[in-house]
Amino acid sequence: MHKIADVNVDAMLDDLRTLVEVESPSRDLDALRTSAETVAAVIEARLGGQAVLVESEGGPHVHWSGGGTPRVLVLGHHDTVFPLGTLARRPFLVEDGRVTGPGVFDMLGGLVQAIHGLAALEDRSGVEILVTADEEVGSRASRALIEERALACGAVLVAEGAADGGGVKTGRKGCGTFEVSVAGRASHAGLEPAAGVNALVEAAHQVLDIAALARPEVGTTVTPTVASAGTLDNVVPAQATVVVDVRVESAEEKERIEAAFAALAPHLDEAVITVEGSVGRPPMPESAAAGLFAVARELSPGLEGRAVGGGSDGNFTAALGVPTLDGLGAVGGGAHADHEYLLVASMAERAHLVAGLVDAIRSA
Repeated sequence: MHKIADVNVDAMLDDLRTLVEVESPSRDLDALRTSAETVAAVIEARLGGQAVLVESEGGPHVHWSGGGTPRVLVLGHHDTVFPLGTLARRPFLVEDGRVTGPGVFDMLGGLVQAIHGLAALEDRSGVEILVTADEEVGSRASRALIEERALACGAVLVAEGAADGGGVKTGRKGCGTFEVSVAGRASHAGLEPAAGVNALVEAAHQVLDIAALARPEVGTTVTPTVASAGTLDNVVPAQATVVVDVRVESAEEKERIEAAFAALAPHLDEAVITVEGSVGRPPMPESAAAGLFAVARELSPGLEGRAVGGGSDGNFTAALGVPTLDGLGAVGGGAHADHEYLLVASMAERAHLVAGLVDAIRSA
């Protein structure tokens, strides 16, 4: 193990302000390009070398390598869920030991901490950083690159926000979204309602069937979240859609749920059901984190590990069998919400934890 230098919290806060004040909503390609360029500039300023922009249909990803044989991948994303203009309403602010602003917890704070943690290492060989542009919308444009670099490196540290209380994330559910579309037939709701096929009534049947697929006793949640139907109050609706959020803990449940959605059948004569979607992020089993978590506990005695419901790009790497430890980023809370925050007091400790893990992995 090698000596790890101190980190400068004020410098971390400066870099965090820089990233937060470049808004980066998913799918806004112009904003994401500016964000990627800014992330690359921060990486180069703190770590040297060249941070390369990797073009994709989801926006530019940022990849940096410390050279030498790849040993560990530090993984993050620079897109956020907040639309342009959020910053004007909720500006970057440091007050009473808390940092607020769009994306400070999910996950720009963790990204900055990881960069400064690596900067505290005299030797940065064997380390790669990959910061993707589309994690918040499913990672379709980055998954192949994530998997390629994870397999090349052999260990993954995910700089997503910490679990409640500051624990790291040792397991995650697989997650996916399904869209169920119902095609019926329109008719006049007053003159001849029976001549129509009511897509809204069919959708109501489907919602009950879908919700019944949940098995909370084994960690499977199936939650209808968004629905739409109809055009006018005197027209039998010809179309309806239902969007469903799914979370599973096992590959077996992933297969069961996907088969069940494929088998959905209409209740009304002449109604037609179409289903799109899948459990796109496989579960992250706790076994994938066990070895790295043990090392983290040696570096930070008392550190807790938790399995959580939300997904991350660590799901992909863990599913490949690559050792993966998640939740190494900011300590705080309020991901995706207006009360999102980061605790300043934990920033240096988390930066050192990333640095210590990298050094331990390379020394193994």
